[in-house]
Amino acid sequence: MSDTPSAIGLTVPEFSAPMTGNGTFTLSSFKGKNVVLFFYPKDNTPGCSAESMTFRDLYAEFQAANTEIFGVSRDSIKSHEGFKSKLAMPFELISDANEDLCTMFNVLREKTMYGKKVRGIERSTFVIDANGTLLNEWRDVKVPGHVEQVLKYVTALKQN
Repeated sequence: MSDTPSAIGLTVPEFSAPMTGNGTFTLSSFKGKNVVLFFYPKDNTPGCSAESMTFRDLYAEFQAANTEIFGVSRDSIKSHEGFKSKLAMPFELISDANEDLCTMFNVLREKTMYGKKVRGIERSTFVIDANGTLLNEWRDVKVPGHVEQVLKYVTALKQN
């Protein structure tokens, strides 16, 4: 795997990572479909739950736009399985405990939580097209209205 951050307009290097459902995500296995990777800070937190539920609720519309969705955080597969089950998510969650994907997509930031500096994931979403090219990114995402923006973007791709 390349440790060079992905940039818009460039092909995303092949990568694999463990995901829920006893699977391993590999980008090449989704050739022919658009892929949405949404990076979020932590399972079972209010903002991450709200974002995940909106992706869940609009999942059929993403599917109709030839798009697969994957959530990514540093949480373990065990934590992801519980989070996925609790919110009845129809898509898989990728565990990036070793931070390879976070580094590749450059989403780790220093944040202040409860007065302490911590390194964490900046909520970010990436759209990779059916040929593996990074088409768009949203960084420092605010949850309300975000998933709808991403859906509008991938729906427009299908029409072009």
